[in-house]
Amino acid sequence: MEFQNVRIAAIGACLPEEVWSSEHVEGLLEPIYRRLRLPEGRLALMSGIHQRRVWPAGTMPSTPSVRSGLAALQAAEVPAEQVGCLIHASVCRDFLEPATASRVHHDLGLSPDCWVYDVSNACLGLLNGMVQIAALIESGAIAAGIVVGTENSRPLLEQTIAHLNGDQSLTRQSVKPAFASLTIGSGSCAILLTNPELAPEASQLRFAVAKARTEHHDLCRSDQDTAGAGMTPLMDTDSERLLEAGVKTGAEAFAAFLKQSGWQREHIDRSVCHQVGGRHRALMLQSMGLPVDRDVATFPFLGNTGSVALPLSLAAGAQWSQLRSDQRVGLFGIGSGINSVMLGCRWQRTPVAGNLPDQEPDFSERVETIA
Repeated sequence: MEFQNVRIAAIGACLPEEVWSSEHVEGLLEPIYRRLRLPEGRLALMSGIHQRRVWPAGTMPSTPSVRSGLAALQAAEVPAEQVGCLIHASVCRDFLEPATASRVHHDLGLSPDCWVYDVSNACLGLLNGMVQIAALIESGAIAAGIVVGTENSRPLLEQTIAHLNGDQSLTRQSVKPAFASLTIGSGSCAILLTNPELAPEASQLRFAVAKARTEHHDLCRSDQDTAGAGMTPLMDTDSERLLEAGVKTGAEAFAAFLKQSGWQREHIDRSVCHQVGGRHRALMLQSMGLPVDRDVATFPFLGNTGSVALPLSLAAGAQWSQLRSDQRVGLFGIGSGINSVMLGCRWQRTPVAGNLPDQEPDFSERVETIA
């Protein structure tokens, strides 16, 4: 898909205040660490994730989503009545029904003529929402739209820790499928897209491609379909096979991206990949032939925040001045299923509002200590 008339007018970000370090998580896992004689410090060393954040107990996803949406609208100075579509696109949602987007729409004070619905596609939900809104803007059906989501890792972390400590049958081998769940973090992000008239100087969304390899749909899945603050999910993840199949799918999507955009890989100024961890990032960029030093990373201090991971990293890149005017920026998403969505942007002036850190956190000393 190609877009000529879509602008990324603003990004709103909202992060929880409560931080769980990997050392803290391992402390909560002391019973199983002691029983299986697991070495401390391996969680951060293996994943590259040193911190993740959690919302207060009982937080409904719509509450931070409203904050992120308001931040984006205020940053772009776009009137709420101009928004013709609102998509809530995270894995986490308030209820199975109604759509979480309904409360967010109400609290943002958007028009009753607005399209309002939820989209869910694992870690790709917000990117899918961007493409849907961009298509509506490109066709002239709407002038602006917001895609927003909030991921809440606390229930998954707490349930996983309780399961690992309580199941006495677990071995060093059988505990591996739960490892990925310990890297999950919380966050919220909103992306406001408009036509050029509403944000003439904003960054341009130019291209979008998708690649589906759904024969791998069973490599990462939850035990049940749950929603709301009381959910108690468990995840079963074959990390090794998921990594291999995900990287391969991403490489295929990237080849399609280069063909669609007409860009050469050496002309991509910045990349923003889905934030799984250090090993995934290195293999993904290597498979695409892109340098690590041009990539924006937030996983060391946010963990894997699911559908908002890549959008939050895009916001962080802008906040930290890693994205600059006239740069070609590639957004390279991969989600369990396995699906891949990749977007190409021409970066210009897109304001970011919220509580992201002003500077990129440095964990180099901590890595040396663990090693």
